[in-house]
Amino acid sequence: MPITVMIRDETTAGAVLHELPLEFPGERITVRELIRERVYQEVQDFNRREHDAVFRGLVQPTDSERVLKQGRTEYRLERHRMIDWKPQYDKALEAFSRMGFLILVDDRQAAGLDEAFTVTPTTQISFVKLTMLVGG
Repeated sequence: MPITVMIRDETTAGAVLHELPLEFPGERITVRELIRERVYQEVQDFNRREHDAVFRGLVQPTDSERVLKQGRTEYRLERHRMIDWKPQYDKALEAFSRMGFLILVDDRQAAGLDEAFTVTPTTQISFVKLTMLVGG
């Protein structure tokens, strides 16, 4: 039975920047599957908006400019083009591996890509992007 979970992008202070519902085929998923579903959904949503040149997603597409808007990072493309979800997914896995963002599941930090957890409609999943400090 499919389970729909609301995921959030949050600041390190806990402010919610964005929410996105994701559907999973079962209640047991891995961090890798969570990232894949999120990236796939974001890319599909963007590709359907034919006249939008702003991608709002977990990782930056190739040939795009990073823009900060109301605390949320967006990526501006020169013009709308179709984005392939697979390279975005690969970038997201790499970013997670190098601590570019954290994933919190019910306020517990996910440790690795193959870590499995149970989701219910009330499970709270947060993605927290980490900002590197200049000079140290």
